[in-house]
Amino acid sequence: DVQLVESGGGSVQAGGSLRLSCAASGYTATMAWFRQAPGKEREGVASVYTDTGRTNYADSVMGRFTISQDSAKKTVYLQMTSLKAEDTAMYYCAAGTRGTSLLAAAYAYWGQGTQVTVS
Repeated sequence: DVQLVESGGGSVQAGGSLRLSCAASGYTATMAWFRQAPGKEREGVASVYTDTGRTNYADSVMGRFTISQDSAKKTVYLQMTSLKAEDTAMYYCAAGTRGTSLLAAAYAYWGQGTQVTVS
């Protein structure tokens, strides 16, 4: 099994920035960030295929969020800029094997989440 530990969440004003980190305990082919706001379904935000660095983004965050990785540290980052109130959610890191899917069903391992609040 792969353990994932997220960090970096917090509260920020609209227009601000935050960087989330996710450290994995082992190798994973694909890592992704999802988010879930109260009363809403979990939404894929960004993913990266770790072998090639190929990325995929949800339309709602394209141009504002950037997913990156440090392979040596087995860590994935989500740099979030120009944050909006609608970005408020619990953000989850996920690991899997299926390309750069943004579907939750494609991921077998999940972190416990980190809260992002934009006011």
